[in-house]
Amino acid sequence: MEEVKTIRKSNNQKPALRISGAEAIIHCLLAEGVDVLYGYPGGAIMPVYDELYKFSDRLNHVLTRHEQAAAHAAQGYARVSGRVGVAIATSGPGATNLVTGLADAQIDSTPMVCITGQVPRHLLGSDAFQETDIIGISTPVTKWNYQITKASEIPEVIARAFFIARSGRPGPVLVDITKNAQFEEL
Repeated sequence: MEEVKTIRKSNNQKPALRISGAEAIIHCLLAEGVDVLYGYPGGAIMPVYDELYKFSDRLNHVLTRHEQAAAHAAQGYARVSGRVGVAIATSGPGATNLVTGLADAQIDSTPMVCITGQVPRHLLGSDAFQETDIIGISTPVTKWNYQITKASEIPEVIARAFFIARSGRPGPVLVDITKNAQFEEL
């Protein structure tokens, strides 16, 4: 073990930093210039909320009373600021409550990224508690959507979501992230 430390010191190599998928989501939002997001917490998105608390000095979360309000608030923010609005919600009915806001953003060409939590990857398709096919439901009312099942996908998919929301005719994008991907390290 001592030899490894010596080799690393002599080559000026630092050990790789490992972070959870949930923390990676927060870093991705900050990299996109997000300073405010709207949402309502629930079980499948709690790992992200836990990390959000740690970054409360750089990222303002507005707690709404309903997920639909989060989507409409994010849309209003996007219209007023000219930036991408961000809304987050949990799985199941939490995610489906975003659909009206997504449809409105699609019709009005408003750039918005919605992030939803989802049941763990191994439970997908099993009719698990609060599992809903939000990808299938939101397809008609989004420019693009994607379900992340591995933490390693998070940085690329979040960057792509913001690019798509802003580019061409602006519009809403939905990223669904399984709970295991939020806990996994990358």
